Amino acid sequence: LVTIKLISKKITPVFFKYAEVETQKFSNIIINDAIAKAITTKATPEDIFEVINDKNGEIKSIDFNTININKYLTETTKYIQEDLKKLEKGNLEVVENKDSCKNYDKAGLKKGIISYISTGVIFNNPLLANLGPKIPIKINLKGDVISYVSAEIDDYGINNSLIKVFVNLKITETVILPFYGKNIDMQAKVPVAIKLVTGKIPL
Repeated sequence: LVTIKLISKKITPVFFKYAEVETQKFSNIIINDAIAKAITTKATPEDIFEVINDKNGEIKSIDFNTININKYLTETTKYIQEDLKKLEKGNLEVVENKDSCKNYDKAGLKKGIISYISTGVIFNNPLLANLGPKIPIKINLKGDVISYVSAEIDDYGINNSLIKVFVNLKITETVILPFYGKNIDMQAKVPVAIKLVTGKIPL
């Protein structure tokens, strides 16, 4: 019994490392799809930015349209929560007909399994990595999805600026292996809008 516990204690972190990578990959599919549905296919730069000009038509200031931003963030969060819950229940509606999911095992997804780890990974040898029985990986949404917007401003040419807007997400998920589960905080930063601001060129 002691020997089994020692072996389990040594190999479980190895399995979990691989499980965490697979969880990150699959969660990114859900996140990108949610942002596409909620923002990138709907929003325009004019929806996101508020540009104020002076009496000469020069740009005086640029701000976010808070009402629209909050609406898009709420929709994104809702889609992510709903889609992850659907997958936990084996509902494949969220991954059907998506090229990014064509390599996933649909039979496994119907059981809530996002991927499998071959036990051969414990040998840390690429030639043995696909050998041995396969261990299923499941994920469960744990808690709320936290979302907020950030921006980066870069110089672009002469007296111009490029403003990039990102949606930042933090999702707490439980990665589940047989006889073992652990919460992970997954963070993502996805660009959703870019605006070029042209300033007055000095004479």
